[in-house]
Amino acid sequence: MAKTPSSPASAEPITKTATDLDRPNKKGVVRKACLVVIYGTDLGRRVPLSRSTFTVGRSSKNDLSLDQDSVSRHHARVTFDKEGYAIADLDSKNGTYVNDAAVTRTVLRHGDQVKIGRSILKFMEADDIEANYHEEIYRLMTVDGLTQIYNKRYFTEALEREWGRVARYKRGLSLLLFDLDHFKKINDAFGHVAGDSVLRQLSTAVKTRLREQDIFARVGGEEFAVLLPEVASDGARATAEKVRAVVESTGFDFEKKKIPCTVSLGCAASMGKADAAALYAASDAALYRAKSSGRNCVVVE
Repeated sequence: MAKTPSSPASAEPITKTATDLDRPNKKGVVRKACLVVIYGTDLGRRVPLSRSTFTVGRSSKNDLSLDQDSVSRHHARVTFDKEGYAIADLDSKNGTYVNDAAVTRTVLRHGDQVKIGRSILKFMEADDIEANYHEEIYRLMTVDGLTQIYNKRYFTEALEREWGRVARYKRGLSLLLFDLDHFKKINDAFGHVAGDSVLRQLSTAVKTRLREQDIFARVGGEEFAVLLPEVASDGARATAEKVRAVVESTGFDFEKKKIPCTVSLGCAASMGKADAAALYAASDAALYRAKSSGRNCVVVE
């Protein structure tokens, strides 16, 4: 499994003085705006928006510098007018995306996700930006910023928690692990920005095939896990086959290019296992056998 994501950066102080860009709401309370890095380097960094023009790009001369090959030197610009804050793409090589849609210019709304290169920035505009920021930092402790499903930290805690219920109440528990097949080839052929897009699309597609009580997490670069409470081996196999089929049949695309994808899956049930670590090891071994058996298949311990 991949290393646990690094902790979000410490909060930066907020400018308390209102400027001509700060907008009061109907009650006369000044609304503040900022961008928060929810995926990429400087995770958790907050960048206040209090200037008439705010630029993002690879060059250090930008207000927000993102040192990535997939980011153009001058990539995007945020401005403020009577419509509010808006972001415009500056003819960048890889484009600017808002909520997964490529944009040339669009007005930003509270909660919008802006993807520039391999970084994702969340736009916030609220009366109490401090409270909103800390709420987002709390989310980052449990949710993967790219895919918007649970992260490895949450999964590890959930596995121990669910195993405790197995031990106390003798309930069933299954674990499904899966990898995107030949993901490196996707990155090499289409680029890392496209690869990130595939991971987001895959997570959305798979989530529709799971129950509300199932715990779906990204636990590595292209590795995912699903905890299935009160599910035995046969049920785990059925769920794994649903996941395999939906990935194979989903038309992933990036900038009008179709990207075919498949996954290899391994799963195991809690019956006969000594602890949560043994359950994980059994699922991981089954995943390895699925990869060795030609991929795009399900192996149950």
